[in-house]
Amino acid sequence: MNFVEELRWRGMIADMMPGTEEQLQKELTSAYVGIDPTADSLHIGHLVSVMMLKHFQRAGHRPIALVGGATGMIGDPSMKSAERNLLDEATLRHNQDCIKKQLAKFLDFDSEAPNAAKLVNNYDWMKGYSFLNFIRDIGKHITVNYMMAKDSVKKRLSRESSVGMSFTEFSYQLLQGYDYLYLYEHEGCRLQMGGTDQWGNITTGTELIRRTLGGEAYALTCPLITKADGGKFGKTESGNIWLDRRYTSPYKFYQFWLNVSDADAAKYIKIFTDLSQEEIAALEAEQEAAPHLRPLQKRLAKEVTVMVHSLEDYEAAVEASNILFGNSTHEALLKLDEDTLLAVFEGVPHFDISRDELAAGIKAVDLCTEKAGIFPSKGEMRKLVQSGGVSFNKEKLAEVDTVIDCSSLLDDKYLLVQRGKKNYYLLIAK
Repeated sequence: MNFVEELRWRGMIADMMPGTEEQLQKELTSAYVGIDPTADSLHIGHLVSVMMLKHFQRAGHRPIALVGGATGMIGDPSMKSAERNLLDEATLRHNQDCIKKQLAKFLDFDSEAPNAAKLVNNYDWMKGYSFLNFIRDIGKHITVNYMMAKDSVKKRLSRESSVGMSFTEFSYQLLQGYDYLYLYEHEGCRLQMGGTDQWGNITTGTELIRRTLGGEAYALTCPLITKADGGKFGKTESGNIWLDRRYTSPYKFYQFWLNVSDADAAKYIKIFTDLSQEEIAALEAEQEAAPHLRPLQKRLAKEVTVMVHSLEDYEAAVEASNILFGNSTHEALLKLDEDTLLAVFEGVPHFDISRDELAAGIKAVDLCTEKAGIFPSKGEMRKLVQSGGVSFNKEKLAEVDTVIDCSSLLDDKYLLVQRGKKNYYLLIAK
């Protein structure tokens, strides 16, 4: 497949240096993307550049993921308003190991193929490089005027910025430029890719390669992903959407993609899946014919959840979603782990009840009126129970005087009460 053509129809090219496409058509080419190792998990903001590497490998080329151990100790000033916290080496190594495990779901690192992916860390070649040698060998090739002309620098030095810029951050583009030069020499790397905010840093690298070695290197950036309503992609009220289940459960991850707008789903399915143009066109036709069925969102959520987690996690997330919105069963509820249960019922009213009182046994009608304010009166509850409108843990309550005790608890802690079709309440034994 033609890599540039593939990215073009997916809407994943913002800027590209002349000659890039010709280089890729000429021979197997190595390209790299820099990944910030400030956490031990990637979040979905990283997924665009990871998908670029995935498509690159699918096209027969060799992807290199560069973990910025050295540059992560400084912080990239590009489009940032303040400096970041600096990390120690042990934390960076831990983060690198975790990131590689996640990348292995997208890239083939282990095969004997000539285009097997490689993970590198720029700390490995920067840690022994003295400051004097660096400014003598590298600094002399790039003028301050050239560095000052970059948008990321101009923005931070403008009158509107009250923060200014430290020398540490100012030197960042030289360090990133040197990464490209190092990979050009040692890995035969001819292309660097990233978000459009990286264009200035990437082109500093191509310039450094030209001035020091007389070599030709290329740059390709993708647009920064936005939401149709202008909001920031990948951010929710509770923060980033992470790839690691410790920070974002597979259920919440699946729900994020399922709940994007129609306009965003049409854009994201091209960027975050490797579905073909024909498959996506068919889904778009389905969406147009029956938008209420949301085929784009459902397929997007499936593809990304399976890719990042697993088919089993995707199926569990769908089943969990049906508990709140569909006709699910008591058995389906019992399968939920505690994190998913709390995620599914995050927005429903919670009531704390006494574990000791529950252990002794409480009539359902007393539990739902006196201990938890689910019904305003016992009479109202009786009427709804008689019409089959009250459920405990997805099982219909036959009699209001049924005794409920600790044996009914989910995860030995929770009791789910349903009033009517749509009203849920979570009772928590304490």
